[in-house]
Amino acid sequence: MVHRFVPGTAAGTAPLLLLHGTGGDETDLLPLGQMIAPGAALLSPRGKVLEHGMPRFFRRLAEGVFDHEDVVRRAHELADFVTATSERHGLARPVAVGFSNGANIAAAILQLRPEVLAGAVLIRAMVPLPAPPAADLTAKPVLILSGAMDPIIPEANAAELARQLSAAGAAVTHEVLPAGHQLTQCDITLARDFLAGR
Repeated sequence: MVHRFVPGTAAGTAPLLLLHGTGGDETDLLPLGQMIAPGAALLSPRGKVLEHGMPRFFRRLAEGVFDHEDVVRRAHELADFVTATSERHGLARPVAVGFSNGANIAAAILQLRPEVLAGAVLIRAMVPLPAPPAADLTAKPVLILSGAMDPIIPEANAAELARQLSAAGAAVTHEVLPAGHQLTQCDITLARDFLAGR
């Protein structure tokens, strides 16, 4: 899997798994990772699915309509990659930091392979699986950052994801920001504070 790896320089800082949005690549979120967790090891893969030439982490049938079989297949594939790459570099379990499509695949990994991640920051995420399998996410820290004016993700959908993860035992913080779908300074500040307080 095409990816970038930046070794950590701050001992005791959890590594980050950086997962880009549609049309992004393995370099997109490196600056974000460095801002919200200075000195953390960064693992940033590129999504393997192409939609009109734009990388994504899984197929969709239309905007907001996911190919759920592909979500499951790609989540397992990405989880295997993260596990193998973490072992190769001697990393602890990473905290996923995903934006949009990347946040959705991170949520799917939490639900399908909870042992792979130490927690997650899900920026502009929506429900990836309508009926996820029972997962034990006891006390796993998850921050969901939604935009009140997001034209792509209905507020109720993000709230349902928060409910699903909470029901599985995750320690979920869900913040709805006065923002659209794009990343804002407020997202950066909240993510940095969340990671510092883990």
